[in-house]
Amino acid sequence: MTDTPDVLKKIIARKQAEIADAAAAVPLQALREKLPEAPALRGFRGALQARIEAGEAAVIAEIKKASPSKGVIREHFVPDEIACSYEAGGAACLSVLTDRDFFQGHDRYLQEARAACALPVIRKDFMIDPYQIVESRVLGADCILLIVAALDDQQLRTLYDCSRELGMDVLVETHDEQELARALALEPDLLGINNRNLRTFDVSLDTTYRMLEQVPSGTLLVTESGILAREDVQAMREHDVNAFLVGEAFMREADPGAHLRSLFF
Repeated sequence: MTDTPDVLKKIIARKQAEIADAAAAVPLQALREKLPEAPALRGFRGALQARIEAGEAAVIAEIKKASPSKGVIREHFVPDEIACSYEAGGAACLSVLTDRDFFQGHDRYLQEARAACALPVIRKDFMIDPYQIVESRVLGADCILLIVAALDDQQLRTLYDCSRELGMDVLVETHDEQELARALALEPDLLGINNRNLRTFDVSLDTTYRMLEQVPSGTLLVTESGILAREDVQAMREHDVNAFLVGEAFMREADPGAHLRSLFF
């Protein structure tokens, strides 16, 4: 896509090479044959909805070692320990980065984190091919992320439908009004508004506030990036935004779950 930010183009090019290597080692049909062995789905959107209906904030707590813009965020990085800490702190769901080259993630981090707790898990990666969708379910993902900025409309529809056919929930991530319009064409029941500008990396919570009215009432909205203080949480909840994806603020703390609890509960 011509308007895709350069950093995203670089990541997508690397993903294409990764997928080619993975498919050469384990062809798609062989991967599909592993689906019956995948862990039972835990219901990602349902876990968020249950918290919201109980009057609580629904927090997707992220397990992330590094990022392209910040470098290493957490030196002591033990995914199962972090998952347990988040569960004790009141998280509704987990998000686990599996991208290797840009976020220092790994597929096994998702498996380790999920095995250590009872929370549903979203695989946070750059999905561009149905191979990755099947791979995600085999790994145990309950939900996958689709980044509108990284995909054309046909890819979005194909990957969305493939994920739903496998029973996974889909968080469709947008950054601006143009992306939101494309996302809503899917009629998603789970929508993310990322407050980070992909070109400048600036973060503004006004992004969520600005786009809020365009989100249909039946769509569960998740605000992503920039939630740093209790005042941010309170302001969002006053706007009837009750689901949050937070990572970096927790990852910099010795006890991520304790910080989650202090921020949200």
